[in-house]
Amino acid sequence: MPELPEVETVRDGLARHVLGSRVVATEVLRDWSVRRQPGGAAELADLLTGARLTAAARRGKFLWVELDDTGGQRGPLALVAHLGMSGQLLVRDADDLGDRSRHLRVRLVLDSPEGREHALDFVDQRTFGYLAVVPLVPTPDGAPGGLGSTAPLVPETVVHVARDLLDPAVDHDVVVEAMRRRRTGLKRALLDQSLVSGVGNIYADEALWRAQLHFARPTDTLRRAEGARLLAAAEDVVREALAQGGTSFDALYVNVNGASGYFSRSLAVYGQEGRPCPRCGTAVRRDAFMNRSSYTCPRCQPRPRNGRW
Repeated sequence: MPELPEVETVRDGLARHVLGSRVVATEVLRDWSVRRQPGGAAELADLLTGARLTAAARRGKFLWVELDDTGGQRGPLALVAHLGMSGQLLVRDADDLGDRSRHLRVRLVLDSPEGREHALDFVDQRTFGYLAVVPLVPTPDGAPGGLGSTAPLVPETVVHVARDLLDPAVDHDVVVEAMRRRRTGLKRALLDQSLVSGVGNIYADEALWRAQLHFARPTDTLRRAEGARLLAAAEDVVREALAQGGTSFDALYVNVNGASGYFSRSLAVYGQEGRPCPRCGTAVRRDAFMNRSSYTCPRCQPRPRNGRW
């Protein structure tokens, strides 16, 4: 599944290539890809057609495009895109509109402010992703809804998701204190979208290795300085991955121009079982974790004894 840097790469591409464009036609080729729309494909097309795309925003792995007021009485709306396991948002120029992937699920035909026709395609091989137009509601803290937006609004389906580490409005001290109040392990806390969003399995392992903390360390034993170090490490990992376009283990993940990321070549411990730790040379260890895996350096990240630190 795409992680935060992959989704942010897509958001940035949308911000550069489609904002200001107006939707002139909406084509839904698979109803399942708009299953979260209460009125189905007809309602999605009705809400989108004629709307202008004004901002591309993201919170964690949730991505949305704000729509202007189309003259109706529906209030502020946004097109929410969840990429699922294999979803892609691809911008097609006028010359490429004949390029229709067999996994094309939804196409928005756009008219740019310069009068140039192009399209935004939602392509999804595994069909876990979806598009939906939903109301925007006020943010509980009055800050902008997410990175890429100045409006203190967030899709009603995303309001329960915590801010992520790239969000200018996130408060690291508040996140650390919330983690310290939980009675769970550090990695479980990092993956808890109600505490901090957008940190997935890969980047959690990399952040814990950089902070020299074990994934099973109880959060209620975490010192404030250690928590600050962990969040700083997680933010650094995410920003470095973002600079390279994401991790892209799966060839299905690409940005809006079809390019893949290369941060997978820079991973210190994730997927490196048996290889030497880049810091001390000890063989990296793999442990089962929540039906997935966790990778650590046994020397740099000593495991808590008897569940305590």
